[in-house]
Amino acid sequence: MFIFIFLITSATFAQETENDSLQLTMNTDVTLNKHVHQDPLAPSKAAFYSAVLPGLGQAYNKKYWKIPIVYAAIGTSLYYYSWNNKKYHEYRDAYKTLLAGGTVTGELADIGEDRLIRAQKFHQKNRDLSMLLALGFYVLNIVEANVNAHLMQFNVSDNLSLRPQLQQNQIDYKHNMGLTLSYQF
Repeated sequence: MFIFIFLITSATFAQETENDSLQLTMNTDVTLNKHVHQDPLAPSKAAFYSAVLPGLGQAYNKKYWKIPIVYAAIGTSLYYYSWNNKKYHEYRDAYKTLLAGGTVTGELADIGEDRLIRAQKFHQKNRDLSMLLALGFYVLNIVEANVNAHLMQFNVSDNLSLRPQLQQNQIDYKHNMGLTLSYQF
C-alpha cells in the first residue's frame, strides 16, 4: 500500500513544466469526485428508521416518491385483514347461534351450517393471508431502505462503462453481438 501511494505522489510531482499546475488541478478534481463522503452507518440508519415508522427510511434516503407506495401496500393489506376479520366473526357468530338452537336473522338467515363453516374458513384464510402480506410489506420496506442506502454509496462514474456492441464478421458477413467493458483512468 505504501509503495502504491509513493508511486502516485511521485508521478504527480515528476515533471516541472508549465502544464504542471494544470495537471495537478485536474488530478485533484478527479480525486475530489472519487472521495465523496460515505457514511458507513447510512444503511443501518435507513433500516432502523423504516422499522420505527414505515416510509421513514425512504425519506432518509430522499426517495420521497416511494413513501405512498409503502403506505398503500401496508394499508391495503391491513384493510383486507380488518374486512376479512369482520366477515369471519359474522359467519362464526351466525354458526354459533345455529348450534345453540337460535335463529339467524339478516343476510345470513337463508344460509345453512355447511355454507357457514365454509365461509368461516374462507375468511379466516384470507384474514391470515392479509396479515402475512402486511408483515411481508413491512419487512420489504425495511430491506428496500437498507439496500437503497447501500446503492447510494456505490460509485457510478463515466470512467467505467459497459455497452452492447454489434459487429459484422468480415468472413461470412454475419452479425456478432458482444459487450464492451471499458475503464478510463
